[in-house]
Amino acid sequence: MQTLRTPDERFVDLPDFPYEPRYTDISDGDGGALRVHYIDEGPPHAAPILLLHGEPSWSYLYRHMVAPLARAGHRVIVPDQVGFGRSDKPTEQADYSYARHVAWMSTLVFDRLDLHDITFFGQDWGGLVGLRLVAAQPGRFARGAIANTGLPTGHARPSEAFIQWQKFSQESPQFPIGNIVDGGCATDLTQEVIAAYDAPFPDDSYTAGARIWPSLVPTSPDDPEAAANLQAWGVLEQFEKPFLCCFSDLDPVTRGGEKPFLENIPGTRDQAHTTIEGASHFLQEDKGPELAELLIDFIDV
Repeated sequence: MQTLRTPDERFVDLPDFPYEPRYTDISDGDGGALRVHYIDEGPPHAAPILLLHGEPSWSYLYRHMVAPLARAGHRVIVPDQVGFGRSDKPTEQADYSYARHVAWMSTLVFDRLDLHDITFFGQDWGGLVGLRLVAAQPGRFARGAIANTGLPTGHARPSEAFIQWQKFSQESPQFPIGNIVDGGCATDLTQEVIAAYDAPFPDDSYTAGARIWPSLVPTSPDDPEAAANLQAWGVLEQFEKPFLCCFSDLDPVTRGGEKPFLENIPGTRDQAHTTIEGASHFLQEDKGPELAELLIDFIDV
């Protein structure tokens, strides 16, 4: 497996991102190794909050949430998924699969960091990957929270907005990461913030993971990971620990996506589920501090 590593100078002086980079090596599943980046802030012996990003963002997405969560006494872990941020980037789209993303994050969270008593929060692909981790080792998790995500088995038709997004990701000659994130926000990002989302991708050779990820979402029952997601649902349907939904009101891709979780996960009962108003797909950008306070209150109950 051939990989690229974004030069460190691409990450110098990014706005509102003072966090120390941390790294560990994991197996790439193909006989080699990958360097994975993560943020680790707050009291080191506190129970961890695991924040997982999705497509096509990176840990920078959580920059307005890390500090308030850490100030509240929580250890905050924010990885860059393989192919994104400061993590290594396999160069071929065929090197990426849903199963590999789950295996890569499993190695980081369970084997390298050995996290327990985890509060999980995932958005977009952060949910698709993170919910599989919860289902694989539910005993490690104290609670879960999700926004603007899902755990698709291919039995429900995806939204038209998502179908168009899949098509764009594969066919567009240009794939402007920062502008894509900007387009998924209700607020207008500054040029400096847009550039920060572009930072991990000096040119298109770095974007294989970002381009293929939309196509790895199961959209039919014969998808390679449809059965694994069905199995994960079987575990989540027995998950009685607290589970919170906090989807936003302006996301055309995942609108209404909280319904199957509310209907099928027993831990959702009697929780203060919230619709984040005035936020689009990347609600961490639009309402990051509000979302952080919501998680703090969720943990403190």
